[in-house]
Amino acid sequence: MVETKSREQKQNLKEQVKKITEKLEQGIRELYCSESYQNYLKVMSRFHHYSINNSVLIAMQMPNATYVAGYHAWQNQFGRQVLKGQKGIRILAPVPYTKKKQKSDSEEEQDTKTEETEQRLAGFRVVSVFDISQTEGKELPHFGISNLPGDVLDYEKFIRILIECCPVSITFEEHLGGAKGCFYRGENRIAVLANMSEVHTVKTLIHEMAHEKMHANHGVEEKSDQIDRNTKEVEAESVAYTVCQHFGIDTGEYSFGYIASWSRGKELTQLKESLGRIRCNAAEMIDLIEQRFLSLEKQRPSLLEKLAKNETKQKYQISHENMNQERQR
Repeated sequence: MVETKSREQKQNLKEQVKKITEKLEQGIRELYCSESYQNYLKVMSRFHHYSINNSVLIAMQMPNATYVAGYHAWQNQFGRQVLKGQKGIRILAPVPYTKKKQKSDSEEEQDTKTEETEQRLAGFRVVSVFDISQTEGKELPHFGISNLPGDVLDYEKFIRILIECCPVSITFEEHLGGAKGCFYRGENRIAVLANMSEVHTVKTLIHEMAHEKMHANHGVEEKSDQIDRNTKEVEAESVAYTVCQHFGIDTGEYSFGYIASWSRGKELTQLKESLGRIRCNAAEMIDLIEQRFLSLEKQRPSLLEKLAKNETKQKYQISHENMNQERQR
């Protein structure tokens, strides 16, 4: 039987989560003032901002896509080359054209003088673009760090508990197309990149679990499809940072940069609008993980007793066999 927390314990957890998310917001604001962020903005401004329809097309063909550009744009603007054999992501590019139209002075009188006008219309053609994971060459500027080093206390137990807390299957894979982790909503599973540090693995797994918890359309009124990808990434990483921080795992150096890269400006609109959801879901995940830890600790004495009994039984069997051998002699 799992013990539930008292009202006071829940209030204390709520206050702890609030303090952590305030620290998160402050850390991101400080990052926005850094020189590396200004350099990052300068390069990122060269990337085209795609329409909602094209964003959907990109997500359907390559869910893990991050920075997308055309073949020649990668060469000329970013100093990178599309790898041989890579399949392009097909999207629609606007092709404006003009159409001449005969217009009469009066629609009722056919004999009246007509004049020729031009009507500007918009057509579309299919073009190919490529994600950064399909290219090689000059490194793009980034701020923060790209990998989190470090070990986690009771790492194997922590991972086991996270897997038990997660309602969908989890796999650790060698290649994820440049991503550290991914929640495949259609397949209802989570994949995490193998061979990362313990800190980065735990943080990534919690990030993807947050996606599953918050963005999988579990029959709620507010559909996940109504939330844009930027907001989803801000929410998931904020929850991951908060949960990790609660358990003494500092991911700020990575999380601050990640959240800033998905935010639309220094006002932190996505973060502010989502703070309620972030705090609520982080608190729920922390509570569930702590319950699992307590449950495991309570199971330890019974497991030790069983091991002791098995050891005594084995010793008795060996002693009994030795006595029989002596008698036979």
